[in-house]
Amino acid sequence: MIDLTIADDVAEIVLNISEKLNALDEAALAELGARLEEAEAASPRALLIRGEGRAFCAGRDISAVDPAADDALSFLGEVFEPVMRSLAEFPAPTFAAAQGACLGIGLGLLIATDVVYVAEGAKFGSPFANLGALLDSGGHALFFERLGAHRALDLIYTGELISGSEAVTAGLFSRAIPDAELLDFARQKARTAATGATKAFLASKQIIRSLRDERVGLWTSIARESAVQEELRATTADYTEGFKSFQEKRKPGFLGK
Repeated sequence: MIDLTIADDVAEIVLNISEKLNALDEAALAELGARLEEAEAASPRALLIRGEGRAFCAGRDISAVDPAADDALSFLGEVFEPVMRSLAEFPAPTFAAAQGACLGIGLGLLIATDVVYVAEGAKFGSPFANLGALLDSGGHALFFERLGAHRALDLIYTGELISGSEAVTAGLFSRAIPDAELLDFARQKARTAATGATKAFLASKQIIRSLRDERVGLWTSIARESAVQEELRATTADYTEGFKSFQEKRKPGFLGK
């Protein structure tokens, strides 16, 4: 079951299949995609995704998969990747709270999220060494970019997992939080973002994406920043409110417009 609640401009999506460590099959991914569509239609100003129970998401549910008949390309490319893209392109700041196992397509969901807070005891890596399969869902790109070729292949070849604390120290994710404090911390940060200048946040999201995916250089990025700054000035009420509140020495009242 994939749950969705919306309150105070924050949409919260919960992977609620705790008896399977939130491992996802095709039906669960279809449900997750539907919840993302519902959330987008409600126009929240932030989204939080999390897993119920001991794990964020242990990956694909392969308990009933026949490897001889399985179509891995179809599952990853036609079932999972559209959901991953929907999360990556969600039109608001997105946050994840990740505890326990965060593997396979679970890791892919985190890669697609803007800001990832992890429990200190969370587990990341490539368990595929024990399956005769390949790290997927963007894992190679994440590990290579943040850890380098040697450490990435070390994790892949050995199947060893690293903790949330180690992952953050290595630059994989945003912050490591004590396990018992993770959800409250992530919710508070999402609520704070939901009161911010949403259009400016989304502009930053797009610039970061261009740096990552298009590999634009410094001066191209600076030019985009300058152009977007002027666009925000000319078209958004929050830009005016931000300057006005600063000059009047008060807290801004951003509307996300």
